[in-house]
Amino acid sequence: MGFADLLDEVGGFGRYQWLHVTLISLPGLMMASQNLLNNFVSGVPAHHCSLPANHSLSLYNQSHYQVDEKQLLKAFIPLDSSGNRLDRCRRYVTPQWQLLAANSSANTSHLQTEECVDGWTFDRSEFLATTVSEWVLVCSLRPLKQMIQTIYMGGVLTGAIIYGGLSDRFGRRSVLIWSYLQLGVLGCSSALSPSYSAYCIFRFLSGMAVSGVILNGVSLKVEWIPTKSRTLVGTLTSFFFTFGQMILAGLAYWLRDWRKLQVVVCAPQFLFFAYSWWYSESARWLVLNRRSEEALKSLHRVARINGKPEMVHKLTLEVLHSHMNKEIESTRSSFTAYDLLKTRGMRRISICLIAVWFSTSFAYYGLAMDLQKFGVSIYLMQIIFGAVDFPAKLMALGMLSYLGRRVSQATCLFVSAFIIFANIFVPTDMQTVRTTLACLGKGFTSASFTTVYLYTGELYPTVIRQTGMGFVSTMARVGSMAAPAVLILDEVLPALPSMVYGGAAVLAGCFACFLPETLNVPLPDTIEDVEEKWSGRSPTPQQKGDVPLQGGVAFDDDGLSCGDLVSKESVALKELKETGGTGLYSL
Repeated sequence: MGFADLLDEVGGFGRYQWLHVTLISLPGLMMASQNLLNNFVSGVPAHHCSLPANHSLSLYNQSHYQVDEKQLLKAFIPLDSSGNRLDRCRRYVTPQWQLLAANSSANTSHLQTEECVDGWTFDRSEFLATTVSEWVLVCSLRPLKQMIQTIYMGGVLTGAIIYGGLSDRFGRRSVLIWSYLQLGVLGCSSALSPSYSAYCIFRFLSGMAVSGVILNGVSLKVEWIPTKSRTLVGTLTSFFFTFGQMILAGLAYWLRDWRKLQVVVCAPQFLFFAYSWWYSESARWLVLNRRSEEALKSLHRVARINGKPEMVHKLTLEVLHSHMNKEIESTRSSFTAYDLLKTRGMRRISICLIAVWFSTSFAYYGLAMDLQKFGVSIYLMQIIFGAVDFPAKLMALGMLSYLGRRVSQATCLFVSAFIIFANIFVPTDMQTVRTTLACLGKGFTSASFTTVYLYTGELYPTVIRQTGMGFVSTMARVGSMAAPAVLILDEVLPALPSMVYGGAAVLAGCFACFLPETLNVPLPDTIEDVEEKWSGRSPTPQQKGDVPLQGGVAFDDDGLSCGDLVSKESVALKELKETGGTGLYSL
């Protein structure tokens, strides 16, 4: 018997779980906006060098040539290397009027040009204002545009490391509530940024909060959901992120001003913060952190909301402890990220998940963060990229339910790699085909994200689940930071970025084949559970915590060494047996 049996007794997936899952999933509508915001906030408007101060297009159009203003610009601005559009970074030193003559085929390679010494002129038809136009992040400063996204993802990475550990120590609910507030305050503050540097700092801190929201939201949902409902609920709630991508496109098209868009996508976090106090802390986590009375109150509350009031009297501390005796004993040891690699089963899981998380994020953001390259309206591309997730995730739901997690994860990665490789052989002038393949590739990487979030929560045990989620998702953030940099390789060979993205997905698919299956398997609560189920051998006494750790002394925040802590908790567990559970709370 375990905690899964208790969930069934208090109503299974009842009214409380419906409310709980829905309220935690709603912020997902805005998480897509945060991750993909740079596509619009830092969109690059069409631009060219400003004309010399003593020249005016309207004057020349009236006095010399009755031609289209865009054609008139050819006398001032040379064409770029493709010959299809005006150069964005240079202009002629003197106007070249002969180039306006009909059927002009003059050789322009010898004409003298100069940099945009008078600044740039930005087209406002697609964007009214972006960080690029406000802080002139073009030409030599163009890398600073991508740097905003890299810094943001650096914040997400940092948040995964920090908030993953903090939530295992202070609880999922507390860190989640704080993350809502942090994202609301700092996200809205970034709209007031007076400079590029200030904006980057705010985006970094917002990224940390996004990690806190996503990681703790996933764990808090999973730890209150019965085993049989996890697949369906996990997949369906991922559609909130999908809808969020389409909402972002609508908001960006409506506002077209980066400061207004920044406020609109961050302000709802205050609403999420206001109602998040209704959440119940994970009862699993409370028991394993010697707060069983609070866990019991949470279970009683869930039973009442689920229409099981009789369980309030039946479910006592003794019953709770009898169901979770093995999990309680696991608290003899304190856990760190080292424990994710210490034992055979945990090491196998962690190494495979590192590869899967990195490659999924690497390919996903490589495709999703450069929408302007497709030659289609960026707003339309965002909607298409969001809409393609629906069939992909529905397919993933069927695969997760009938084929299992391992096959689903590997299939999504292999298929996305195949599509990315296929796009290499499509000619650049077949833009529709290339865009279609890119959308399909993005759909399968999105399905891979859905699968790995659910899969990771099922593979890691409760005592170290958040630390594990933070650890492996760190590699996802490294992938999302590296993805924009890989796009620069197209200057060496146009097919090179796709080869790198596809190769990483193939490698990750191979690693996914070595993960254990978790379909309809109860969540593991301890490292011992993982070793017994999936390592192929029984844990040693040291892994069970029967003896103090050797080879060094570690201290917790109260100044107790590991050995002292084990001794102190051993006494408490002895009191637990003698007093029916009350002795545990004196720690």
